[in-house]
Amino acid sequence: MRAIDPSAAAVTRKSMPSARDTGPAANILGTRSQRMLAELGRFLTVGGVATIVAFILFNVLVHGFSTGNHALLRDRPILAYVLANSVGMVISYRGARSWAFRDRPPRQADGGRSAYVLINLATMSLPIACLIISRDVLGFDDPLSDNISANLIGLVLGLAARFYLFRRFVFRRPVTPRSHFAQRSELVDAVDPRDLRISA
Repeated sequence: MRAIDPSAAAVTRKSMPSARDTGPAANILGTRSQRMLAELGRFLTVGGVATIVAFILFNVLVHGFSTGNHALLRDRPILAYVLANSVGMVISYRGARSWAFRDRPPRQADGGRSAYVLINLATMSLPIACLIISRDVLGFDDPLSDNISANLIGLVLGLAARFYLFRRFVFRRPVTPRSHFAQRSELVDAVDPRDLRISA
């Protein structure tokens, strides 16, 4: 009987595509990426509408745009920012609940409102901190500086934090038998059969 060269067998085994590369695990990864990108696109759209509303209200309250020089909260930009973004938060919740995360029904008894408000209040500290640094530390109080610090830099930081926290704590994907089976299949495909060999 001819002996089999172990090194040749190893080369042949490495050259053959495995089920892990082309099987369910790859499909699951692709599906998850597509789903997350779709949710991100809808989330940014909803956030854009809410941001525009908050942006207009903030500038009217602080800088009196279209109202002459009679700004109601000229000397209280932080309060104006909180009020403007509270209105934007209501718009954002309705859009996120009914459209952006429509495939992720909230599990809380109140529909996720409490967690949503807490997350928004926590992440609102990011643009407020940017605004405080711009005004109180750097001494910039003109409309351009206010909007760059709060509605540009702070907005990007806040959106990134909210997107992660909403998906993680408010709009979590429900566990179904199909998703449970997919996770088990992914784990099985990730196991290398060579690691299961029993040495004599």
